[in-house]
Amino acid sequence: MGCFLQASLAPTDGEDASIVTRTVIVRSERIPKKLFRFFIELEGMYRNIVEQLVIYSAREKITSFIKLKALKYRETRNLYPHLPSHYVHTACQDASTRVKSFLKLKKEGSTKKEYPSVRRISIWLDDHLCRLDGLTRIGISTHRGWIHVDLIPHKQFYKYINSGWRLASEARIKLDRKERRLIIYLIFRRNVRLYKPSGYVAIDVNENNVAVLINGKAYLLETNIERITLGYYYRRKRVQKKYDKICSAGCRMKRKILRKLREEERKDDTRWKVANIIVREASKHGYGVVLEDLGDKPAENMISRIKDDQLRHRIFQAAFKGIQRAIEEKAKEHDVPVIYVSPRNTSKQCPMHRVEIRYNGSRIGVCSAGKEKWHRDVAACYNLLLKALGGDGSTAPSHPGLTLDGSPMPLGSTAAHDLTGIPRSLWARLKSLDMTMNKVIGMNIQGQTARGSQD
Repeated sequence: MGCFLQASLAPTDGEDASIVTRTVIVRSERIPKKLFRFFIELEGMYRNIVEQLVIYSAREKITSFIKLKALKYRETRNLYPHLPSHYVHTACQDASTRVKSFLKLKKEGSTKKEYPSVRRISIWLDDHLCRLDGLTRIGISTHRGWIHVDLIPHKQFYKYINSGWRLASEARIKLDRKERRLIIYLIFRRNVRLYKPSGYVAIDVNENNVAVLINGKAYLLETNIERITLGYYYRRKRVQKKYDKICSAGCRMKRKILRKLREEERKDDTRWKVANIIVREASKHGYGVVLEDLGDKPAENMISRIKDDQLRHRIFQAAFKGIQRAIEEKAKEHDVPVIYVSPRNTSKQCPMHRVEIRYNGSRIGVCSAGKEKWHRDVAACYNLLLKALGGDGSTAPSHPGLTLDGSPMPLGSTAAHDLTGIPRSLWARLKSLDMTMNKVIGMNIQGQTARGSQD
């Protein structure tokens, strides 16, 4: 079991230097019952410490780890003298992080609780509490001494080990009580230096697709988020309707069934795959990535005038910023620079004449000045690109493949009008847009041949 969980970008010496952090999950071998009881005891003590610290720091509005440790270390240490002292250090870090997030939500009005709830616990370890013995064994300091546990490495783990990432001294662990295993969160870091891009890849994120403009070619990568969202929406309604009649609204069986739904997992899979293929293409050409600056809470702005509950639900579940975050994090891995530009009027304005594009109920519109036709997503990508280049459309710096001749022919063969729709079944398993294009062309040729033989 291994997955990409979190990332951060911290500045270092130099203008474009930074540190990228990744977290990889590794599971342990099954632990004997006697040893696993020690970890259960450790988790219980750690939970009690964190709960006490969270209540105190939330009441006093303390978000600084250093201040919290200075005020509560001696008292907490006296309560748990048999526990290694550095668990108090890490518990203070854990509590201050939780309280900082809680106070931010409270300030925004997103919660009405007096104190944050401590539901899920992961035990934070520093370099005094854990030691990696080779690549397949880890030692953890507990109230019963050091306990060594065998790990089950996987492909993702070895990928980071063998590609220049440094394994950090800190880690986190969770307990899998059902299988008597530890779930270890190992942290990797790497110094990166973003290159100076020779061009840009413009990206327009929509509910059911992601439009990509690279070297004058526009691709429409279908994501089908709407279909996934509505499918799980109706599935949840059926489960709730069935079990609300049989038992109460808080029925345990209903909660168990709802927990098994994989909506977020399927959406995350789509986001990371589309991010991977876009960033790889940008890195191959030495380009940067251009994204729309959607603000902090774009969904709330989008639904402000919408009354349809289902449409409001779809907009929230589309998570436009989720795809952007995935692209940004993948870009950090490949040293690809990312810039954000204003999305204002990107799909409403003709990139060549800077006038309104008139749409008639479809995604194809007509420029009110030149009368050429534009696909809404292609126009948005070109306008994002021109904003990134700093031009106004007519005097923008030259860009590889950026040719807008303004042919008035409906969906003519100019770069402004070309759009290649690629279904998810094609791009999801490939690493390059060129490979995907060849496959799309091959499928089109086969389809035309089949239709010709039928005729």
